[in-house]
Amino acid sequence: MYDRLKIAVVIPCYKVAGAVLDVLERMPAIVDHIICVDDACPDASGRLIQQSCRDPRVVVVFHERNTGVGGAVKTGYLAARAAGCDVAVKVDGDGQMDPQLIPAFVKPIALGQADYTKGNRFFRIEDVRRMPRIRLIGNAALSFLSKFSTGYWNLFDPTNGYTALHLSMLDLVPLRKVADRYFFETDLLFRLYCVRAVARDVPMVAVYGDEQSSLKITRVLGPFIAGNLRNLVKRTFYGYFLRDFHVASLQVLLGPPLLLGGGVFGAWHWWRAASEGHVATAGTVMIGALLIIVGMQLTLAALSFDVANVPTQPLHPMLEAPDKRDVPKP
Repeated sequence: MYDRLKIAVVIPCYKVAGAVLDVLERMPAIVDHIICVDDACPDASGRLIQQSCRDPRVVVVFHERNTGVGGAVKTGYLAARAAGCDVAVKVDGDGQMDPQLIPAFVKPIALGQADYTKGNRFFRIEDVRRMPRIRLIGNAALSFLSKFSTGYWNLFDPTNGYTALHLSMLDLVPLRKVADRYFFETDLLFRLYCVRAVARDVPMVAVYGDEQSSLKITRVLGPFIAGNLRNLVKRTFYGYFLRDFHVASLQVLLGPPLLLGGGVFGAWHWWRAASEGHVATAGTVMIGALLIIVGMQLTLAALSFDVANVPTQPLHPMLEAPDKRDVPKP
């Protein structure tokens, strides 16, 4: 199954000098290339790898300036593609991701069931109980927000960085437009949905040790919320008005304005009646209630359509070179 695929592993290296060598030692044999991207690491992770790692599969790429985890992964994707690889698996260098899980991430792609796979640390309840509470709450909130913005209602744990991508998707996704820093994973999902790529979750367990994360919640919370809202608006416009127009488009166009208008109309007349000391007329109440009810029904119908509209037909089998396809002989 894996023989026809050339697999690369991309490891962004930033303050991972204490764990990256152990990660490299545990790489499975199915991996053909290991691309370590030293993202202007202050601990000189790239030099450490060059001096201490003897694995011939390992190549180190250096950034002159820090571009963030997304920028490092994009460099790794392009290097993997230049090396002739079919699939790129992104693994962090801090030891939280078990390299032995790489076959599980590649398998759905190899079987033609997905174009992109990502880890899900919420799949098993026992694993969730071991997750630090602050990470549990933060990731759960971001997961629900990302469902709206990306359109992948079947996925959870969107910020999980353990991923695998069929590199033919780079022909469809404008990689230069994908966010460079911590919003990279969520933004990539949004871009993949826009081309109708199939994404699937892979159950996994994360290892939480005493490593220091460079992710500061207070610093990224605002950009995460703003980025998700921006992508939600763009996805709605692309999917419901620019590339297609159907009944759900009318529901999106009418539902939220009617719901908001009914709420504002009702609140205004309630305040006016209360301040003037009289009861609002039955007609006024009925108009406000009708707008809210109709708006709610249309909004829920549009949401139901969106949930059912998750991509299901993988793209990469149609994009692969003929010698990579499992085409039956005549």
